[in-house]
Formats: sequence, structure tokens, C-alpha cells
Amino acid sequence: MRTTDIVTTAIGNSFRSRLRTTLTVLAIFIGAFTLTTTNALGTGVNEYIDTQITSIGAPDVMNVSKPTQASDAGDGPAPYDPDAGSEIDTNAGPPGTTVLALSDADIDEIRAVEGITDAQPLVSVRPDFVEWQDNGRFQLSISPFSSGVTLDLAAGSGFDRASTGFEIVLPTTYVDTLGFASETAAVGESVRIGVTDAVGEQHLIDATVVGIQNPTLVGTGASTNTALTTALFDAQRTGLPEQASTDYASATARFDAGASDEEIQAIKDRLVDAGFAGTTVADQIGTFQSVVDGIILVLNAFAVIALIAAGFGIINTLLMSVQERTREIGLMKAMGMSGARIFALFSTEAVFIGFLGSAIGAGVAIAVGSVVSSVLADGFLSGLAGLQILTFAPASIASVFALVMGIAFLASTLPASRAARQSPIDSLRYE
Repeated sequence: MRTTDIVTTAIGNSFRSRLRTTLTVLAIFIGAFTLTTTNALGTGVNEYIDTQITSIGAPDVMNVSKPTQASDAGDGPAPYDPDAGSEIDTNAGPPGTTVLALSDADIDEIRAVEGITDAQPLVSVRPDFVEWQDNGRFQLSISPFSSGVTLDLAAGSGFDRASTGFEIVLPTTYVDTLGFASETAAVGESVRIGVTDAVGEQHLIDATVVGIQNPTLVGTGASTNTALTTALFDAQRTGLPEQASTDYASATARFDAGASDEEIQAIKDRLVDAGFAGTTVADQIGTFQSVVDGIILVLNAFAVIALIAAGFGIINTLLMSVQERTREIGLMKAMGMSGARIFALFSTEAVFIGFLGSAIGAGVAIAVGSVVSSVLADGFLSGLAGLQILTFAPASIASVFALVMGIAFLASTLPASRAARQSPIDSLRYE
């Protein structure tokens, strides 16, 4: 019997007892459906997190700060060091979280660290308003993560790093408010930004809209290029005494985009030796992905349990099939069919049942999941632009097929081995 004959015969034998096969396929369907859906959930959420990571920081950018040295409880306050700099509230983490202020000299020291190609202070810009033509003035917040980001854009393009012009990327929520006809129509237009200096005088700065940005997990603030950020910062500091120091909470440091994880860790270690602490965006948000992966792993475990239960159904189905076809097995052996071929025949039958159950389960999961994902994206999750809660990746679906068919094959080994070992004489005498 050729391989094609074995496959054809195995498929035909699977439908000899249609009710029994259908019930086994349904059990496999439940596990495959659950596994496909949970994998799609993990893929969709992780892809969205990856998008958010690039929206709040580039992969070749590191946030650098000068952490305070914690003292043991009961030790009292640390001694005053006039060269250490003042403490600045980071506006991140638990209330009261502070770091030592960075000076211009500290920025130069960061730039000198091996592996760092450039470093710029992360300044706090607080504009008064933004307006377009005569459509009214509206409050404007500037994202603190503007330097080096790869923006998730709904229209337009990102910043030209070499440009000295004033460029701004507005959130989608500003389009209708400012009076633009559409997101595309806003690109290329000039908006006016107002900022008040130290003595209460208001400065007006014009900037070109180069893109419209989808909202991110960290807020809906606008993003500005380095030239515009510097201009706004200089304007709001106008009127301060010349001897007034410029303190920064942190700095953004660039390194080689092709740096490996080991090289990035080496840069962090050198920053620590210099008295600084460096963190990438992946460090800050990677925890979310670990939590999501953990949840998906637990859900997948339940799906695998269902598949294992279905595997016992396959064992039962094939054992009954072997018993019912004992005389047939004896006849095949009497005609010269080897035990290996008989084993292949029954194991192929099990693999086909596994394939059938996984195909139906994955197909239904994709159909239902696509509809559910679309409905949620337009409804409950409409505020999270770009999130497809269920994303069906081909590699993930292929892994479900491989797992289910692997479990089916393992489940077939006992009944297939029993069939292969049967004596042709005893099988022919079986009643």
C-alpha cells in the first residue's frame, strides 16, 4: 500500500463512525478555538504595546537621570553637598519621587560616555495656547517624550532630524477643535503657539504641522522637534537673571541603533560608573509585555488541557475502531501488509481527525475574532487608536495546527501499536 493509499484509506476510515468522529472533532475544536483566540489576543496586545513603545521613545534613545542616594530608615537626612545639585520632582512614579538636577556640565559628561553619540536635556515646556487662523485659542500640552520618537501617525510624516525649522505633530483630537477640515488637510498648515516668559510677557511662535499623531498610552500631548522645543523653552526663560542656573530633570541620550542588548547594558553600566542611571523605553514598558505574556500563557494552558482531554477521545475512538476492524486488520496482514504500514494507517487517521478539528477551530476563531475585534475597535476600544485586540498571525495559527496534530499523533500510538502487533491468524478468527 502506497503512502497516498494510506492517506486516502485513513480519511475514509475516519468517517465510518460519523457520530463518534464528530464528537472527537468537536472536542478538538474547542481546544483549537481557544488556543487560536488566546494567541491572537497576545499578538494583538503585544503589537499595540510595541507601537506605543515607538510612540514614546525611539529604540536608540535612553533616558538618563541622576538618582538620589537613598539613606537607611532612621539615618536622618543626608549631608548637604553644594556640588550635588538640587532635587527635582520627576512627575513619575510614586508621589515625591525625585532625582538630582542635571546641569549643562552633566549633559556634557553624559555625551562623553563611551557609546553615547549625543545627549540633549529633556526640558519642560508649558505653552499657553495653540491657534490656527482665527478659530480660537486652545490649551496645548507638549509630550515630554518628543526627542527621537517614531510617531504612530494618522497623517503626514515624522520630524526631519536635520531641520532647523519649527515643526509640530498634533494629536488627532486637535484636528476638529482647531478647525481643520481633515487630518490630511492639517498637514503643512502653520499654527501659532503662545508661551509666557518669566516676567509675564507672552511670546508668539509659528510652527508647521508636519503630521497628525494617534493617541498613545501615555497621553494625547503634541510632539515638537528639537528646534521648536528649544525656542519655546528659551522664550519661557526670558527675563530670568543671567546667573540663574538651568536645571534639568533628565536627558535623552542617543546610541548606535544597531547596538546589541549586551552593548546597551555596557552603556548603562558606564553611566552608573559616572553617577547616572539610564533606562530605555523597552525597560519602562517591557513589564507590561511580560504581564500580558504571563496571562496568555495561563489561558493557553487551559486550551492545552482541553486538547489533552480531546486526545483521550482520540485514543478511545481508535481503540474502538481497532476492535471493530480486527478481522480487517488480520486480512491486511495475511495479504502481506506490514505492521509499520498498519501503524501508519491508524496514526494517519488520528492526525487527520486532529487536522480537521484544528482547521474548524482556527477557522471559526478567525471569523468570530475578526468580527469581535472590529466591533470593539469601533466601540469600546475606540479611544485606543490602532489597537486590534485580536490579531491572527500566520505563524501562530500554524503552531496551533502543529500542536493539535502532534497531540493527535501521540494519542494514536497506543491503538495504532495494538493494531500493528495483532496476529493475522487470531485476527481472522475474531468474532
